[in-house]
Amino acid sequence: MRLVVVGTGFVGLVTGAGFADFGNDVLCVDVDGEKIARLGNGEIPFYEPGLQHLVARNVRERRLRFSTSLAEATAWGEVIFLCVGTPSRANGSADLRQVFAAAKTIAGAMTSYRLVVQKSTVPVGTGERLHAFLTKHAKRRVRFDVASNPEFLREGSAVDNFMRPDRIIIGTDAPKARTILRDLYRPLYLIETPALVTDLRTAELIKYASNAFLATKISYINEMANLADALGANVHHVAKAMGLDGRIGPKFLHPGPGYGGSCLPKDTKALRHFARAAGVRMRVVGGAIEANEAQGRVAVDKIRGALSGRGARTVAILGLSFKPNTDDMRDAPSLGIIRALRRHGVSIRVYDPAVRDTTPGAPKGVVFAANAYEAARGADVLVIVTEWNEFRRLDLARVRRLMRRRAIVDLRNVYDPPAVRRLGFAYTSVGRPA
Repeated sequence: MRLVVVGTGFVGLVTGAGFADFGNDVLCVDVDGEKIARLGNGEIPFYEPGLQHLVARNVRERRLRFSTSLAEATAWGEVIFLCVGTPSRANGSADLRQVFAAAKTIAGAMTSYRLVVQKSTVPVGTGERLHAFLTKHAKRRVRFDVASNPEFLREGSAVDNFMRPDRIIIGTDAPKARTILRDLYRPLYLIETPALVTDLRTAELIKYASNAFLATKISYINEMANLADALGANVHHVAKAMGLDGRIGPKFLHPGPGYGGSCLPKDTKALRHFARAAGVRMRVVGGAIEANEAQGRVAVDKIRGALSGRGARTVAILGLSFKPNTDDMRDAPSLGIIRALRRHGVSIRVYDPAVRDTTPGAPKGVVFAANAYEAARGADVLVIVTEWNEFRRLDLARVRRLMRRRAIVDLRNVYDPPAVRRLGFAYTSVGRPA
């Protein structure tokens, strides 16, 4: 089948390469000519394990190509996946300008039946708006359908998520669209991937409901961690006991400095916004958003507490990306922490295995170190913000010799408190007794 994927960001490129690996002919389109040129030369514009190999293999087999012309791609392709950004506006609503800009070009270029599939996360009702928009702007009387096929890719493991997903959601009332999408995902039926076929609006809501629930779990365990700090309890034991209950499960019960990334912050805010417009107050989701914003302040307070009473102050930050195995800086907790510390006159050195000073969204006004030990040299406090695996096995005796003063604030609970304290560090973690 001939597929067009609009947008070569994280979702678009993984989707395009994944479908090509299923044996389809895929044309990925982006308005960014420089990015398309880099992709044509085999360069992946962001860090995602396994993606470079997947793209290279399918380019080599001539199943995957790149272009800047959406009009030409629309004339060529049978199914068009919209994988463009839907960032937050100032009021929390989703900005759909990229969706409808792409739709306008598609409408003018359709020459025969096309299936337009929305993969971008969009407010409930967008699919119907998109259908009306395409009808209005189509230059020819051609048949088309609109479907929703939300993605559930997790950064850092997106290739495996695409090849072995938890579930496939197909949202459409059109029989032909259902048949096409079922056929596209047929390779996954061999591994018995569950597929739910539903209507457009329900599919759109499933994406928001899923992300908001994950965000709520994170905010909930962070609030339990704060309470454990106040009461002298151990949140890890609390989380483990909770997770052993099959109704709750262990995933996303890991305390830290709050959630970030390209999905949870914007999707929870967008859900709250369009629910309010529908006359429904999302009290639980709103609480998760507020708790997450407060958790960043809790992290800063822990670091400032470790700096208390010191003269010249330098903090080493280990981990900048919002999670390991990605260089995505969108709404990363590290950014709020760095801004707050700088406002208090703290000098900051940083190290992240994937983020460089040229990475989009990377913090300004900080010194980038070549490795964790260089970041620690002369620092008063070492802060672990993102739990990259290499930070779990640091030579802490070496770190102790390099630091000016010996204090660690472990916002991911990577280390065992007694073991670190035996090395002479003042050690602060999240929700574990001092």
